[in-house]
Amino acid sequence: MGLPQRLILTLLSIYLYSATVVNTQQEFKIQSVELIIEPRNDVTAGTNVTLRCHATVSTSTGKGLIREYTILKNDKIVYTKTIGSSEDFVYQLHNARVFSTGLYQCKLDIQGDTKLSKAQRLNVQGLSQPVLHLNTNVVNEGEEVQATCIAPGEIGSFIFFFFDNDEQISRVEGLSNQAKTTFRLSGADIHKIHCSYKIRTAEDTFPSTKSNNVTVSVKELSITPELKIFPDSTIYEGDHLNISCSAKNVHSSSEGYKLFLSQGTKLLRTGNSTINHNMVAVPKASEALTFDCRVVVRNVEKYSEKKISVVELFSVPSLTMSPTEVFQGQIMTLTCNSDGFASQRINREDLEYTLYPSKNLPSSGKPGVFNVKALQNDFNYTCSAEAKGIKKDSKTLMIRPKVHVSALKISIEDKVILKKSFTILCQSNGSLPINYTLFKDNVQVGTKVIREQNRQAVFMDVINEPGERQYRCEAKNSLHSNKTGSSQHLSVNVIVPLSQMTLAVIPSSLKISEGKELNFICSVNGTGPVTFKWYRTGSVVPLQTNTTTETYSNLEIKPVSKNDSDEYYCEASNGANKVRSENVNVQVFMAPWKKGLIVVACLLLLLLLVLLLVASMLNIKSKRDRREAAAELSVKPSSPKSDDPLTVNLTHDTDVYNAATVKVDRAEVSVWSKRKPETESDDEISEVSNEPNVEYTEVVHARSTDPARGAADPPDYGSVEYAELNREQFEISQYDPQVHSYQDLPEPVD
Repeated sequence: MGLPQRLILTLLSIYLYSATVVNTQQEFKIQSVELIIEPRNDVTAGTNVTLRCHATVSTSTGKGLIREYTILKNDKIVYTKTIGSSEDFVYQLHNARVFSTGLYQCKLDIQGDTKLSKAQRLNVQGLSQPVLHLNTNVVNEGEEVQATCIAPGEIGSFIFFFFDNDEQISRVEGLSNQAKTTFRLSGADIHKIHCSYKIRTAEDTFPSTKSNNVTVSVKELSITPELKIFPDSTIYEGDHLNISCSAKNVHSSSEGYKLFLSQGTKLLRTGNSTINHNMVAVPKASEALTFDCRVVVRNVEKYSEKKISVVELFSVPSLTMSPTEVFQGQIMTLTCNSDGFASQRINREDLEYTLYPSKNLPSSGKPGVFNVKALQNDFNYTCSAEAKGIKKDSKTLMIRPKVHVSALKISIEDKVILKKSFTILCQSNGSLPINYTLFKDNVQVGTKVIREQNRQAVFMDVINEPGERQYRCEAKNSLHSNKTGSSQHLSVNVIVPLSQMTLAVIPSSLKISEGKELNFICSVNGTGPVTFKWYRTGSVVPLQTNTTTETYSNLEIKPVSKNDSDEYYCEASNGANKVRSENVNVQVFMAPWKKGLIVVACLLLLLLLVLLLVASMLNIKSKRDRREAAAELSVKPSSPKSDDPLTVNLTHDTDVYNAATVKVDRAEVSVWSKRKPETESDDEISEVSNEPNVEYTEVVHARSTDPARGAADPPDYGSVEYAELNREQFEISQYDPQVHSYQDLPEPVD
């Protein structure tokens, strides 16, 4: 590098560094970024397209900034460039192609601050016509042809297609605008070859037009296959066939070839020269034998085909049995027979028949006829026919020996109710189908055929008269057998529905005393067994349940009590229906002895009340008399004895009265006695309240001194009577002789 160049680089570095320093000191703002496609968004292929990126940036100094522009197509970066000017950034698409179609954007980056423009779509229409080149125009069958297809001026991802007379023969993918391929043409003819291509973009695929046609002449190979079969006239089954496959018109200069000999889809032999194959003619059902000789040279195949018919020597034997139905242990006849044979080659006597398995088979004396005893289980037989070394097997004959009906049972599913249908079932063991016949009292009722395993024969019948009936079933599972199974007789008792229900009570009176015995008797018309249930109204739990063969039943309650008073009813059922009686109202009264006891108790109670009343009245009268006696204001002296010399009457004003009587003002008490207050009834208080106030008066009777007794006894002051004062009781203290001297009393006078 010369000095001038180094100087220029140094100056450029200084300028960029200075610009960077200046830029770092500037403030800026990217206002907008806009992408403009020129001359327009939709152009044809080959147009020069300009992508102009215009940015508006505001700066603080107005000086240029280092800007990095990026062009994106379908969100992928296409081009990036850094510039130092504020001019528009321009990206050129010279000779735009379809591959250039897409969404474009412009991104501006200044010191890490970025802004992206809105997307603009560029549509480029029109692909160039492809051009086809072949390395030759004349080839032999099977030779290779090299072809080249070119998409002039196109770029992108390509798919090339090659066609032979509009039939695609090759496909090539790649990023180049040209593709090469090789192929072989078969069939001597004129072939027209052309090509086309497609360009794939992120959004779509765009096809081109057809290329020019190139004509190729194909020469046929002279080599041909040759197929020979001997004998070539009528061929019978078992004849030996000699088959050869070879190639004709083979030149020493020809490439190697290969031969293939086939019969139908079965490959018999292969080789590089003549092929020979020997076999025995075996006919195919309703088809001829097809043989194919094929020669392959350079992927070119040529073939020769022949079909021959083989006459069957004898037909495939068939194995049949007689009779068509056989039971276990029964002798049956198996017949093996070929219906047709080639009389030009064999006689019927030439056919030999064999039965498999063939152990211990009795001889019948006829060819192909075998007498066999049926086994206890299923077994298979086959037979074969053989003549002139050819052996053919029949189809397998599966024999399923039938089982005679046994263990025949008859049953009734429902209850037999008069004039209502019921179901009778018949079932037995044995091979299907089984024919069942139902008899009632030895008269046939109906027949059923059962063809499914474990199925019962179902019969329906109705009995219109009461009584017993006899049923039985017969079963048979072969039209050719006289063996018939019969069930036991089934006796059927008809259930007559219940009716005319009555409920009787003993005793007949519905009013009964406690302790007695009560019987309910319920009876119906119909047939048993009958279930009777007894209820009290309002209860769902029966008092008693009884099943009996009779048409009546009873409920006994003993002894009855008051709690047994209620309404009763009964229900009866026999499987045919259910009936209910009317309600019976039973009233239980008290026992007579209880009534007498209650009367006696009541009389005693009344007598007691009378006595209490009389006693109370006497008590009240006694108290009233006492109050009246105490209310008298006069004092009656005691009657003097015959020996009393003197009777003294005291009044209220005497000293004796004053001395012997003490008046108290609620705080003082009588000197004579101290008495508890009596509780008086309100009546007594009411009666006393109207009586005058009473003071107590003491009367003293003087007695003469009896000289014979010695010292005189203390004077006897007689009895003291009490009176109530203003309904209040007062207590008088015991008289004390020391306080009250007897000297104040008058001396008795003789």
